Order: sequence, then structure tokens, then C-alpha cells
Amino acid sequence: MNFPPHTALPQTPLLVVDKAALLRNLDRMQALCTAAGVRLRAHGKTHKCSTLGRLIIERGAVGLCAQTVGEAEAFVAGGITDVLVTAAPPPWAAPRLAALAKGGATIGVTADDEGQIDRLSDAAVAAGTILNLVVDLDLGTHRTGAYPHDALTLARAADAAPGLRFAGLQAYLGHLQHMDDGDLRRSADEAAFAMLKALVAELTAAGLPPPVVTGGGTGTHAFDLASGVFTELQAGSYAVMDVEYDDCGAPGGGDWPFEPSLYIASSVVSTRHKSHVVVDAGFKAVSMDGPPARVIAGAAPGSLWRPMGDEHGLIAHPAMIDVLKAGGRDPLGFAGAVSAADADPARAFPADAPKVGDIVWLQPGHCDPTINLYDALHVWDGEALERWAVDGRRVSSI
Repeated sequence: MNFPPHTALPQTPLLVVDKAALLRNLDRMQALCTAAGVRLRAHGKTHKCSTLGRLIIERGAVGLCAQTVGEAEAFVAGGITDVLVTAAPPPWAAPRLAALAKGGATIGVTADDEGQIDRLSDAAVAAGTILNLVVDLDLGTHRTGAYPHDALTLARAADAAPGLRFAGLQAYLGHLQHMDDGDLRRSADEAAFAMLKALVAELTAAGLPPPVVTGGGTGTHAFDLASGVFTELQAGSYAVMDVEYDDCGAPGGGDWPFEPSLYIASSVVSTRHKSHVVVDAGFKAVSMDGPPARVIAGAAPGSLWRPMGDEHGLIAHPAMIDVLKAGGRDPLGFAGAVSAADADPARAFPADAPKVGDIVWLQPGHCDPTINLYDALHVWDGEALERWAVDGRRVSSI
């Protein structure tokens, strides 16, 4: 990436998107889906940004997925008129989803039990509108979703419920997306495809052919597009990518067709120690549910970022990583190892260590929850930064 200069950054930590790389990712995924004859319904939970969502749709996607009701509301308010809520909504959410449909948007909702179907039906009837009901399947993730043997019962309930339209099946295989063993990822995905194909045949024979079979993700996209069963792909992270996807590798091996486009700009705020400098990006700037953020630029090659609290992180110089290893995870061990290195006259401050005020660029370990920590994406086109609101973040309606 051609990173923006220090003078272009209004503050740090700042979430910065390489616009050229982002657009290449969007175009590549749309081309893959078009070639496979599969519609793209990109997942908005990755970016929570209606501006980015509109770009995806302009390139050919049929709509977006949303994980929460708040995301769906933000996307519709941002001009996106076709949204599928991919997680079973809590009871309070049914009237709000019906209100979106009443306002003119095409709203799909997933459900995995008959109580959910009844509540959504009641809300749709009360609003005088129609919701598309997609039966959510559990093929191994064990988060939400009905077992396949219950799918026909739920499809019949949706088909019979006033205010609802039976719109198809969802099968998201989240547990497979980051599997390191590529062969196992493929075989597990193909086993799920076989179950899904059998279920489609069962529903078709019962007179309820699913209009849509939606699911899949970035980590399995190549298998999903070749499966012959999905009619929609729900991938989302492909737009920006992250360390976790880079580490697990592309489905089928080889290079990813998508490139990193999301970075965190952090400022060096202290250089008192030989082993590391301190930046202003800590737990509140970098999600820690995946691998650590990766140092991309602004520090010596091989430098490592590690958190040092809510608002701080360290950038360990590669020549000094032995100091941190000697300290281990024990806070007293770390303190002693750093102090010993600072007091050792045989150890000099690395000449190529970043200075106070320098910018160190990080790639997030996990893109989705990292974006959720920020109120905006700052999109760099090579000349200027443009601010795109992360308008789908959770907010209170009160």
C-alpha cells in the first residue's frame, strides 16, 4: 500500500482503507460469483458501513446480509433496499424488522424454531407487510440453526404463516472458515454440501422448493461457488482481509485472490526502552479475539506488536525479541528483562527503531471486531482521505 503521509492523518489510532485494493477485492469477488452463476449477498457485519455496502451492490451484488437488527436498520437508512438478517432475531426485534419492510425495503429474516416464525408472522401482519423467511440450518457450527431433520417442518410453518413468504434455506459454516488444514476444510465443506443437496431435494419433493440457498464465506468461497447448491454467497471479509485469513490460507491452496486493504495507523508515543517502543494502539484499537495485529510498515522488518493495556501497544524490535521472550508472560519477569536490557551497556538502542511521532502501520488480526471499535473508515485514494461512517455499529434506540 502507498500509505498516506503523516500530515494527512487527523489523529491516531485511525482505521485506514486502501481504496484501490478495496475496489480490486470487490471486483474480484463479484467476477467469481458471476462466473459461477451464484448471486453475491455480501455480509455487512464485516464493515458495518452503508457506503461500502452501496459500492458492493453497485458492482452487482443483490443485497447485503446483516447480523443484527441495528445493522439492517442502518443499511436501509443508507440506501440499501435488500437485506437479509442472518441471525435469529430476539423477540423485541420482530416489529422493527416489519417496519423496515413496511417502509419499502425487501427484508429477509432467518429463524430456527416455530416460535420465531410465529412472532415474525404476527409482526408482519400487524404492520401490513411481508417478510421473507429463511430457515436457518445448523450443519456443524452449533450457534444458531435447526438440524436438517427439522427443516421441512419449519419450511411448512413459514409457508403457511400469514405475513411471511418462505424464501429458502441458510447454511453458514462458520466453523470451517479458518481451518488451517486446507484438505480438511474442503472435505468438511463437501460433506455439508451433500447434506444440503439432500435437504433441497426433500423440500422440493414435498412441494416447497427453496427459492434461495444462501451461505458460504470468504474462507470457503471457492468450494461454495463450485458446490452447485448455493444460489447466494454470504462472504464479507474478502473486502478488507486480515491476518487470520492470511494465516489459514486460501481455499484450495495457492494465493488468495483478495489482498489486504485495511490498516491501523498508530503513533509512537514513547521510546524509553531498548527492547521496544510504545504506540497508542492497544486493546481499544485492535480486537484481540484472533491473532495479534501484524506490523506492516513504519518499523524494522520482523517487528512485533503486542498489547500493553487499553490504549497502548509495544512494537518489539526484531533484534530485541529475545528480551521479551526471556520475560515471558509473567509481569515481573517482563519488567526484569526489560530493565536488565536497558542497563546492559553491551546492548545499544537499535538505530532503526521508530522515533516519537513516527507512524507504525498495523494489519488487524481479525477485521470484523476491529472495525467495530471505530466510528469511521478513513479511505485513502492516493491523494486524500475520505471518511465513511461505520453506521451499523450497535447503538441504543432510546
